[in-house]
Amino acid sequence: MSERTYGAAELAELLDGGRPAGLVRLAAGRPAADVLAAAERAGWRATRLDLRGAADKAAFMEHCARDLDLPGWFGRNWDALYDCLGDPDWAGPRRRLVLVTGWQDYANARPEEWATAGTVLADAAAALRDGPAPLAVLVEEEPVTDPGRPTPGTSGPDRPPAADRP
Repeated sequence: MSERTYGAAELAELLDGGRPAGLVRLAAGRPAADVLAAAERAGWRATRLDLRGAADKAAFMEHCARDLDLPGWFGRNWDALYDCLGDPDWAGPRRRLVLVTGWQDYANARPEEWATAGTVLADAAAALRDGPAPLAVLVEEEPVTDPGRPTPGTSGPDRPPAADRP
């Protein structure tokens, strides 16, 4: 994965066109909904690729097909993923931003596959960088906060605070 990490300032520059699109890490702490909304306001087509529950390549590809709304001809392999990301019928005329979340379990379980996924995403973004509809792939450095989904082991809507538990 990318060695570059973007904080709030770098993300704003990317969305405004002041930084080239590509594959980068996104510093922790910003809610996923805020990142996606900021991208949409800046004219990007923003999508969240949520990899929670992806345990292998087949599941990774299913998450891509579903979350990225890939075309029916998507062959669920690395070459097909690259082809779909660069397909003008999928991409359309707008800049695209993909926020990758929930990837840690997949990366830990299948590090070689995760490395390949990173290469495919980076290569697709690089190929589109200078075109009319660049692709930015942001990989959360740590879990992006999502108020609707508590982080495991913390208090959340279905779990009382630690002080209230027996």
